[in-house]
Amino acid sequence: MILSYALLVFLTLLFFILTFRKSDLQKNLPPGPRKLPFIGNLHQIGELPYLSLQELSSHHGPLMFLKLGSVPTLVVSSAEIAKEIFKNHDLAFSGRPKLYAGNRLGYNGSAMTFTPYGNYWKEIRKIVMLELLSAKRVQSFQAVRFEEVQVLLHSIALSCGSPVNLSHLTLSLTNNIVCRIAFGTRFGDASSKFYEMLRETQELLGGFCLADFFPWLGWLNKFNGYESRLEKNFKELDNFYDKVIKEHAVNNDASERLGVMEQHHDEDLVHVLLRLQKDSNQEIALSDDQIKGVLTDIFIAGTDTAAATMIWTMSELIRNPEKMERAQQEVREVVLSKKKVMVEESDLPMLPYLKSVVKEALRIHPPAPLLVPRETIQPCTIKGYEIPAGTRVFINAKTIAMDPTCWENPTEFSPERFLHSPIDFGGHHVEMLPFGAGRRGCPGVNFAMPLVELSLANLLFRFDWKLPDGVGREELDMQEAIGITMHKKSPLCLIPSPSFA
Repeated sequence: MILSYALLVFLTLLFFILTFRKSDLQKNLPPGPRKLPFIGNLHQIGELPYLSLQELSSHHGPLMFLKLGSVPTLVVSSAEIAKEIFKNHDLAFSGRPKLYAGNRLGYNGSAMTFTPYGNYWKEIRKIVMLELLSAKRVQSFQAVRFEEVQVLLHSIALSCGSPVNLSHLTLSLTNNIVCRIAFGTRFGDASSKFYEMLRETQELLGGFCLADFFPWLGWLNKFNGYESRLEKNFKELDNFYDKVIKEHAVNNDASERLGVMEQHHDEDLVHVLLRLQKDSNQEIALSDDQIKGVLTDIFIAGTDTAAATMIWTMSELIRNPEKMERAQQEVREVVLSKKKVMVEESDLPMLPYLKSVVKEALRIHPPAPLLVPRETIQPCTIKGYEIPAGTRVFINAKTIAMDPTCWENPTEFSPERFLHSPIDFGGHHVEMLPFGAGRRGCPGVNFAMPLVELSLANLLFRFDWKLPDGVGREELDMQEAIGITMHKKSPLCLIPSPSFA
């Protein structure tokens, strides 16, 4: 019996190996490293995949073909090829692979980030862009951002002269803002059970899963502990969403009975989604699971990205004191000329150097160095090479942003490069793609950036900053953490002092 089972497994593996080898030989694929039987090039991917792919691309070119497990994979590492893809083949590259954790935590394709390209994706994106993240909606939450930044500044002021954990504080800030915008209330601080649940969600979405590279081995997750961990997190998340949706539905019903429905501009995002759920004019009838999927999108994109960007920006500024001094001088001149005690969002357009600082931090430290993986939905030809349908695609935004043919002294932190440059992070300039581009570009850029800029402007306006005693600028740990978002591996701890003591 055991021998029969072993023979069956061997023949199955042999079939897959020969099939994949034959299919590769039949196509004019882009160059890539030699593949091992069964695992392909999986053994060549380290803890930080973008670094491994960057190294491989330096030998095999900016359009590189791999086999990661059983998954055909394309890696794009130059602005030239990225431009051709987004200009001529954006539709072909608009799919998403069905990833194990993303599918479950995204409610079987309900979350816009993980859903395949098609009618549902088009309609849910329309809802997100027009109802949840429109300029008017983002503007309506200006008071929430301002109030939570005030709380952050007060907390820091109480600790002046002592080290503060900025990584912890900025994550609390972004979580509190997103909670108030999405649910209308806070849910504790960054050490609470709620945030432990969110961190686990983010770790599962960004971690390694065998089934993502060998889909036919997904059943092993029931025995290696992954399935139980995933289900535990899903149930916690689902129970939380159920409670929030039920409470909002009860409040909506009570308001309708009393005839005092809130004006639309005062709604939180759950209220918006429940209102749309009842709207018979919508192209899709939103289910509760689809609402939950959208909320997962908002949290993953809204909290992690903003917090990571703030920390990388402050890390670069503390290592470059002359840049920090220039940014502080700009902010203080603008705000003090208006006799204010805090930066407001209306001041941000008058802070071009601060905006350049943020752009430069996003160039060097894109929140997701490989973006969210795509999948080709139809075959196409790029630079004479055939790209089959069903190919997983990684666009190495970090490598592109460090390309010396696009950037002078690319490893140097130099905000000045953006002061008189039209290049921005909106996806229109392929030299810099921190939020992607094309159909699958991140729709939340305009949601995150006011928060990032407002917070940083106030941190620079209200406080002077230095490293703890004994830590030199060159010694600051700039290692990157593993995850769906590229955080700084060790927390950023700095000593604040009041700038106007």
